[in-house]
Amino acid sequence: MDADDSRAPKGSLRKFLEHLSGAGKAIGVLTSGGDAQGMNAAVRAVVRMGIYVGAKVYFIYEGYQGMVDGGSNIAEADWESVSSILQVGGTIIGSARCQAFRTREGRLKAACNLLQRGITNLCVIGGDGSLTGANLFRKEWSGLLEELARNGQIDKEAVQKYAYLNVVGMVGSIDNDFCGTDMTIGTDSALHRIIEVVDAIMTTAQSHQRTFVLEVMGRHCGYLALVSALACGADWVFLPESPPEEGWEEQMCVKLSENRARKKRLNIIIVAEGAIDTQNKPITSEKIKELVVTQLGYDTRVTILGHVQRGGTPSAFDRILASRMGVEAVIALLEATPDTPACVVSLNGNHAVRLPLMECVQMTQDVQKAMDERRFQDAVRLRGRSFAGNLNTYKRLAIKLPDDQIPKTNCNVAVINVGAPAAGMNAAVRSAVRVGIADGHRMLAIYDGFDGFAKGQIKEIGWTDVGGWTGQGGSILGTKRVLPGKYLEEIATQMRTHSINALLIIGGFEAYKSACDMAEARGRHQELCIPLCVVPATISNNVPGTEISLGSDTGLNAVVETCDRIKQSASGTKRRVFIIETMGGYCGYLANMGGLAAGADAAYIFEEPFDIRDLQSNVEHLTEKMKTTIQRGLVLRNESCSENYTTDFIYQLYSEEGKGVFDCRKNVLGHMQQGGAPSPFDRNFGTKISARAMEWITAKLKEARGRGKKFTTDDSVCVLGISKRNVIFQPVAELKKQTDFEHRIPKEQWWLKLRPLMKILAKYKASYDVSDSGQLEHVQPWSV
Repeated sequence: MDADDSRAPKGSLRKFLEHLSGAGKAIGVLTSGGDAQGMNAAVRAVVRMGIYVGAKVYFIYEGYQGMVDGGSNIAEADWESVSSILQVGGTIIGSARCQAFRTREGRLKAACNLLQRGITNLCVIGGDGSLTGANLFRKEWSGLLEELARNGQIDKEAVQKYAYLNVVGMVGSIDNDFCGTDMTIGTDSALHRIIEVVDAIMTTAQSHQRTFVLEVMGRHCGYLALVSALACGADWVFLPESPPEEGWEEQMCVKLSENRARKKRLNIIIVAEGAIDTQNKPITSEKIKELVVTQLGYDTRVTILGHVQRGGTPSAFDRILASRMGVEAVIALLEATPDTPACVVSLNGNHAVRLPLMECVQMTQDVQKAMDERRFQDAVRLRGRSFAGNLNTYKRLAIKLPDDQIPKTNCNVAVINVGAPAAGMNAAVRSAVRVGIADGHRMLAIYDGFDGFAKGQIKEIGWTDVGGWTGQGGSILGTKRVLPGKYLEEIATQMRTHSINALLIIGGFEAYKSACDMAEARGRHQELCIPLCVVPATISNNVPGTEISLGSDTGLNAVVETCDRIKQSASGTKRRVFIIETMGGYCGYLANMGGLAAGADAAYIFEEPFDIRDLQSNVEHLTEKMKTTIQRGLVLRNESCSENYTTDFIYQLYSEEGKGVFDCRKNVLGHMQQGGAPSPFDRNFGTKISARAMEWITAKLKEARGRGKKFTTDDSVCVLGISKRNVIFQPVAELKKQTDFEHRIPKEQWWLKLRPLMKILAKYKASYDVSDSGQLEHVQPWSV
């Protein structure tokens, strides 16, 4: 299927991958510096995409050291050499720090080794040091070639033939310390490791009423510490970019003892390894422990996570990110000209972009310079919008002002969960309650959805009532699929009784539909003329007005973890194909993205109709695959992709057609996709997006204050979502036009654009639209 071209530049011709050829080109791929989960997924994507377009792709083992040493360290890769590496942490081609490459002599050897294999395109996966080295190598390239010619190591013909070197970088670093990209490869997986440890520690800390000081990686960047503090509701966090104010020791001890006084049985303090005070002196985890023990006498333990954070299997997010970046890197190399500067492929919002490598490196170095010069506000600003937003949200949610210092608005804001449970709902409720209280509102919790609303199951909810909610799965408030339609009379009565001035609805398609119904009923019930905001929360990711719904990341990780286990079992038995059914209603997001992240051979979805010929072609493809060294298959099927081609039908067809070649097994994942603790992404996303929704509600209520204003306009009933690179509020009245109500999905879905990637990486021919690739953008400190 052709990917949709909704983002192709207006008036331009659509440009497809078929227009680009790698014939006669050689690409070298290397990983350098510290390893990060997801590097293998990036290597796999580069190798397979390179081979797909007709280029030769070479592994360069052990980073720049392998390039300098040459010989067997530079070896041609084939399709099968990157099989079964998607789910493996670290890097299969090795990484090493290399002193020799820092010298011109070393780079001369490296150039000679590359030329022996005709490699003039480099894809470097590493941190800012690795990428800076690649850029210097590119600048010196013509001079190195001339020197090699003078030494008689190459002829004049080679100097002309290999006249320029193209360099494209991908940032692999768990610290997320590279400016210009929202997320570096490995960051999300490192957060998974941290949160697994925090969740485990919380249970033991609670039993013994302990304080735990957790030290996480981040010598020059506090991203991991900040996001994990946000995701677990830590009592205090120490970052290199934002040191605590003078007298922090006393403030922290007061905060910890206040939390204990509120019957909180544990304290969690998170410290980045590079944490400093305002005088640039280190703040160590041991120093914090001593302080807590001597000042408060609390039983305190230190846990240093260390290299655990680098290890383990990559998360679904990192696999998809790395696969997208790897494909984009190959396209960038094919499109490069002698005048193209070295670029970095990065993520901005939900959008892959190319940025000039040295601009990104310069800004990353500017952050360090600002910290060295104690310009900490500048350091936070240069880290980007995402970092600054996380820091502000953390501060708002962690520290409660005394009641007499919060100006009261006399407004009651209610929070409700609607639809099926989704991981992250509780984090969103906690955030809404705390931001609402900080803004001076009285917060009300509605239990058991609209059913409970109609019955009056409404209670005031306070700051401490939502403590510890971020890490809990499901919905503590209770949620039902019931729509407000038949209860509107009773709901209006309850709204009048409780004087509800605004409503925050957290849920899936039912939440969106409820907002539509309530907006339509405003003429009959004036109680509904209040600001209504929907925060999309569903594993299906099928709510119009947003590209990502709360809970979909956790659901996707559940799918991918199961696929990994199943693939492992299949590798033992050989010649086995697994057919796995995912949830999602009519929305194929989980099946499609799960297929991309797990390395599936096919994914059947409702959005792309298929027939018996497609099924036959997939069986033939798998039959061919069984002749190679990769003797297993994985096929995903969305639960409602076809009325007649059911999971059983596909299983029986594959079993019959594959008889004597492979055998089949099927697996219906079911409700395990909805359960479990929320992923770090969903905890963080739920916390931030809900805080943003409350800011919108507060602004609306402020407009109306003292005027007794009724809200009747379309812009007072909105869905808050992510679109391309921005967080935006869209009126439900406008979104109706973009909705397929019968199948409960948006008419256009961004992720269909990534569908060809899954097919290409599984060795199918596919038409991939690259119209919005190719534009080199400039780095904005506030763009990330």
